[in-house]
Amino acid sequence: MLFQKGSLRRQIVRVTEQALSSGALLPSPTEYEFVEDSGMRFFVRILSGPRQKDEAREQQEKEASATGRQVNPFLPYEGDLFVADISETHLAILNKFNVVEHHLLIITRGFEDQEKLLTLNDFKALWVCMAEYNALGFYNAGEAAGASQRHKHLQMVPLPLAPEGPQVPIEPLLANTRFNGVFGAVPAFPFLHVFAHIEPGIVKSPPDAAKKTFELYCAMLREAGMTSPVGKGQRQSGPYCLLVTRGWMLLVPRSREFFDAISINSLGFAGAFLVRNQEQLERVKSCGPMTVLREVALPVSGKQ
Repeated sequence: MLFQKGSLRRQIVRVTEQALSSGALLPSPTEYEFVEDSGMRFFVRILSGPRQKDEAREQQEKEASATGRQVNPFLPYEGDLFVADISETHLAILNKFNVVEHHLLIITRGFEDQEKLLTLNDFKALWVCMAEYNALGFYNAGEAAGASQRHKHLQMVPLPLAPEGPQVPIEPLLANTRFNGVFGAVPAFPFLHVFAHIEPGIVKSPPDAAKKTFELYCAMLREAGMTSPVGKGQRQSGPYCLLVTRGWMLLVPRSREFFDAISINSLGFAGAFLVRNQEQLERVKSCGPMTVLREVALPVSGKQ
């Protein structure tokens, strides 16, 4: 049975409390700093203890090596992390190794590859959830975009991302976006990207929001020089990060996952980094966070 409208946030809080008590949810403790660069403040979390996600990934790799089969933590998913049935095609679970509180994963019921292009059903599931509370939705399209699992999963975290400042750290830079028709370019971004506004109030009708943003997503892929969907199950032409709020969408083609040993996913392009230790923090500070993003994206002229 699909969740009752208006109940998702309460359900997330309830399941979080239960999963913490049972030990199913294993948050990664962090401290944080703000790092100023390019006219904005990047929100940088620093791990303050060992991350059990790394141990779990090593165990997955051992099992895969021993059995010859990839381990899929979403099929079956862990029952204690289940939040809600979203649609006939998707359900929501908690991120087991969360850094951000109430981090939701929107996963396909059957296996679909993370490198497949998003579908209208993916957007329908996302907007059913986005209509519930103010959040940032995102998709790490492939390993080089920061995806840690092959099973297709969109993600959603509550806003604001940081304890102070704008809802999304990059928002001060978005005010200077230069538009050419529907699509915009943010002057402060030294990498290939496509930005677009979403029609105000669209969240009031999730089916309408899904249809319009899916069409926009397809057009953004084409604008970035990438393949857009023409049928079901189509693979992407390259890795990318997609960010979605109630007011805008940002698509960033990727070249690689890591800057040195620092993994960057979609949240990095929202202005939120995660580093493992003080050494990595100092590396980000010395290079500048915007340079880090530039190095894991594509040059402005480098359409795929």
